[in-house]
Formats: sequence, C-alpha cells, structure tokens
Amino acid sequence: MNNVDTIFALSSGGGKSGVAVVRISGANLRPVADKMAGRAVTSRMAHLANLRDDNNQLIDQALILYFPAPHSFTGEDVIEIHCHGAPAVIRKIFDYLATQNMRMATPGEFSRRAFDNNKMDLADVDGLAALLDAQTDRQRQVALKSMTGGDGRVYDAWRGQMIEIAAYSAAILDYADDDLPPNIGARLRERTQKLYDEIRTALSHYGAVRAVRGGFNIALVGNPNVGKSSLFNRMVGANRAIVSDVPGTTRDVVTANLDIDGYMVNLSDTAGLRDTTDAVEKIGIERTYDEIENADLVLRVVTADDTEYELADNEILVVNKSDLAGAARADAIQISAKTGDGMDELMHAVRGRMHELMDGAESQLVVNARTYGLLCDAANALADAIDAGDNFDIVAENVRAASVAIGKILGTISAADVMDATFGQLCLGK
Repeated sequence: MNNVDTIFALSSGGGKSGVAVVRISGANLRPVADKMAGRAVTSRMAHLANLRDDNNQLIDQALILYFPAPHSFTGEDVIEIHCHGAPAVIRKIFDYLATQNMRMATPGEFSRRAFDNNKMDLADVDGLAALLDAQTDRQRQVALKSMTGGDGRVYDAWRGQMIEIAAYSAAILDYADDDLPPNIGARLRERTQKLYDEIRTALSHYGAVRAVRGGFNIALVGNPNVGKSSLFNRMVGANRAIVSDVPGTTRDVVTANLDIDGYMVNLSDTAGLRDTTDAVEKIGIERTYDEIENADLVLRVVTADDTEYELADNEILVVNKSDLAGAARADAIQISAKTGDGMDELMHAVRGRMHELMDGAESQLVVNARTYGLLCDAANALADAIDAGDNFDIVAENVRAASVAIGKILGTISAADVMDATFGQLCLGK
C-alpha cells in the first residue's frame, strides 16, 4: 500500500440510509476541505456545504469536517463528508473524488496508516476488528477494552520486563558480582516464572474469550426422531428447521444465532445419529460429529425409551416428549418441545453452563488465533529459560525470543505477512 496516495472510502454501512460518512485521508488536505466547504474550514468543526463538482453541478448538501494531522484517526489529514445515504449520492461523490487525484482505499488501509503513524498497535487493530463484528453487549465490552489499548498495555509491560530480564541475564556473564544488584540470579528466575505464569493464565482463558467473541456453540445431538428440530425451533422462536416423523429428515446442520444474557449463542440442529446406507445422510452425520467437536455445550436429546448414551463433561441430557408417557429421570431435564413444558429449567441449565465458562472473560486479554500462537511461542521460550537454571546465556536468549513473540503481537517486531493478515480482516473505511 502506498502511503503517499490520498485515499477515500465509505466508513458507514452500505445501502439506503439517512446519513452516510465518506472518509478521506492523505497529506495537506486543508485546501481540499476549503474547496468542498466553499470557504475556509475550522479544524474539527462541522461545516454545512453545497458539495459541487468541477462543473459547479450540485452533488449533495453535506457536512464537511476537517481533522488536521496528527490529531486524526490515521494520523494524517482527514476529511469526513457526512452526506445523504442514497447509493446514487455516494456513487456520485466517489466519482468526484476519483477526479481529485484520490483513489479508493483497500480493506483496512485507514487502520494501517493509523498503525504506521503510531496511532494504534496491532492489539488495538484486533480489538477494532472485533468491535466491528460485535453483535451483543458482551462482545462490545471485550472488543472495546482491547481497541482502547487495554490489551496493548499488558503486552507492552510484558515485553518491557522481558527485555530487562534478557539484558540483566546477559550482564551476569560480563560483570563482576559487585557490579550487579544483590541476588540478581534468583530475582531474574522469579520474574521469569511470574511472566510465564501470567501468559499461561491468559492462554487458559482462550476458550472463554473465543466463545465471547465468536459465540457460545450449542449443538443439539441425538438419534433420529427424538425431537431435536422441534427443540431447535422452540429455542429460536421460529420454524427454522423442518419437523417430520420420517427418520433422517435433517441431513445438514441448521444454525441460528441467539442473544442470551448478552452473550452470542450459535445454536445448531444436527442430523440424527444412526447407521445408514444413504450417502447424503452419511455426510450429514459426519457434520454432526464436527459440530460435537466444536461445541462448547452439547444438548443430548433422547426420549424416555432411550437408555444407551454416554455423556461428556460438556453435555446436558434432555429427555424430550414429556407430554407422552414415560417415567421421569433424575439424571436429565424433562421437556416437551411441543408444549414448552420444562423449557425454563433447560434454559436455566444452559445459562448456568454459559456463565460458568464465560463470566469474567471481559476482563481477560482478547486472545484470538493470531495472538494465541504467539503467546504459546512466548510461553515456550520462557519455559526453556526457566529450565536453563543458572545458564544465563541460554536464559537471555530464550527470554529475548519471548520478547520477540510479544513484539509481533503489538507489531513492534513483525513480518509483512503478519501485518497483511491483521489489517486484511478489516472493512473498507477502516
């Protein structure tokens, strides 16, 4: 990406709307802002203007805002055009800007410039991407903490300590004991152990943070005709899945998103588990096992006649069709997906499992797939440093390697592919 170019993009959502925001970023944009406003603009103030093209044809009546560098999102001069949100208006503005020696931004290019100008680190960018994807309040809370520097401050503190430990470890080899702080070796080992423990704690919360950011995965699993699809429809509150007395009706995974207590829930209705010669049904059953593998919670749906089952730790046994004959079971939740009987008890149990896993995740580091791998690298390097004991040249090398891994999380030390993967997750206008 060329940071010399002046770029523009739609920063608000697409489609018909009352107001749309077009963002422009580049160098020396005050003359451009003055031209658009039809008068000299005042920084950071909105100016009502009749936006015209070079032929003096009216494009739209809009608000023009000018943010001078470095006090802007990108750290460059930024202009925002708040126009009417009609697609035709936005297209006309884009056509006009393209004639003004500007080009359309690539996805994430505004944030990339903010990073290049030290307005954001990569942890902030990860938080921004999560915020743009947030659909529930819990997701908003987690993402906002990360985007506003909460995670970056933790990583920066870790990296600073690692650099200091590596420096002192190397110094032990070159300086006499009288020139070093007392008990320096023991203190360095304690600090290294503390860092290792803190990183391992962050990694242990990865599942909870992933569930908050991506959604808590619940799979409805069981034999054919136990009422999984009826339960799915009851939980969703709509007839999303086909209900039939014919075994094997559900041949693919049917999914829906729910908001339960502010948490995003990904609910899936799966194909019934049985031996079958039907090739299509076999594919559906294979996908059922994939859903079980990825589920945070499995609702194992059975009927009163079913007695052969084994429950994993993340499963709840649900006996459906309580409106029909059948003895109650102490080891299961009795429901009727048809009448709704027992649903309050089931949802109470589901909420309990959700809160058990995810409560408090908002205060943890937002560990995503990219940062998880780098944190593992840092933890492994620190473990090697701890195992090195008094061999401080090995300690220094391994702690330095850990600091490099943390630096990659922040973008302080990075490769081009790490940068591209991070910014590529963002949309145009960001």
